[in-house]
Amino acid sequence: MQVALKVWRYDSSTGDRKLQEYEIDAPEEATLVDCLDIVKDKHDGTLAYRKSCRMMICGSCGMRMDGAAVLACKTRMADIAQSGHVPVISAMGNLPIVRDLVVDMDPFWEKFKAMKPYLQPGYVEPPDGKEYIVSQDEMSVIHKESLCINCGCCVSECNAMESDPEFLGPQALAKGMRFVGDPRDQAEVDRLEAYSSEHGIWECTRCYFCNERCPKGVDPRDAIAKLGAESVKLGIDRDMGAKHAKWFVTSAKTTGWLRETELVPKTQGVVSSIKQMKFAMSLAVKGKVPPPFPPHVAAEVKESRALHDLLQSQGRAGATGIVQTERALAKLHHQHDEHAEYQSDFPQPWLPEDEPEAKQ
Repeated sequence: MQVALKVWRYDSSTGDRKLQEYEIDAPEEATLVDCLDIVKDKHDGTLAYRKSCRMMICGSCGMRMDGAAVLACKTRMADIAQSGHVPVISAMGNLPIVRDLVVDMDPFWEKFKAMKPYLQPGYVEPPDGKEYIVSQDEMSVIHKESLCINCGCCVSECNAMESDPEFLGPQALAKGMRFVGDPRDQAEVDRLEAYSSEHGIWECTRCYFCNERCPKGVDPRDAIAKLGAESVKLGIDRDMGAKHAKWFVTSAKTTGWLRETELVPKTQGVVSSIKQMKFAMSLAVKGKVPPPFPPHVAAEVKESRALHDLLQSQGRAGATGIVQTERALAKLHHQHDEHAEYQSDFPQPWLPEDEPEAKQ
């Protein structure tokens, strides 16, 4: 098949940058990295990019296609070529470009190391001299985080890192959750204290681009949410972001909706709220601020409270509540998957509409 590519070429020594187009003949099963190999072997040996395993394991070939991060070895080119579209290939974002599609990964690895990505068990040997056996339920808390291959695709698309390069970033924090959630690790509090720093957990903008672009389903934003939930659970809530999250829960539990007029004093404190009164009054004049009294209570607020109380009674505070949601969503997705007819041997989740009429 005929494949056309536009590749952004860059030389850091001179600062020269240009968009160069290539047209090649590639096999039907070719991936993006295969096409780049053909370009380098037969058309332009000066093209620079990284690759290694070619099996979506090593994470070396992260780059951007049409402005979105991808793994080049995972991206099939057949449909793109048949559509006549000419994709634009460029280096990943939020990392310095060394040459063409190669970025400097040193900042990436420095933040990775800051997570202390190794177990800190806190004991000399396992109990009773036997191996430390961890249950499947305990390990399921960090199942997704364990899939990370350090490719950097999430970092490439992180809005928070673009505005603040010091932000620890989705990959590093996902790796942090991998150890915070490990039942063998005894440094949970120290880790969460470090991760809750000025450039840590609460600086995430919640844009979910990291989840969207992760090629392995790690969902780094979900990992950051788990870290935040664990921090609040353990009382590590000095950061304004943590106070903001706590007020969301309190507001939803009591009235069933977010009481925005109380958000600033509950998050930033009374003194800061007084300083912002002039701005608040200008909003009130324009009808942008609802009256704080009497508080509006949602019609079905009892359901909101019951859900909160149920999770508390089940002991699912912190990351375990999020993991429970992940499991439920995965089961629902499995049931409604377009190929479900081929998966009938697997257990399906119960839904209310499945209840036989005789039992209604």
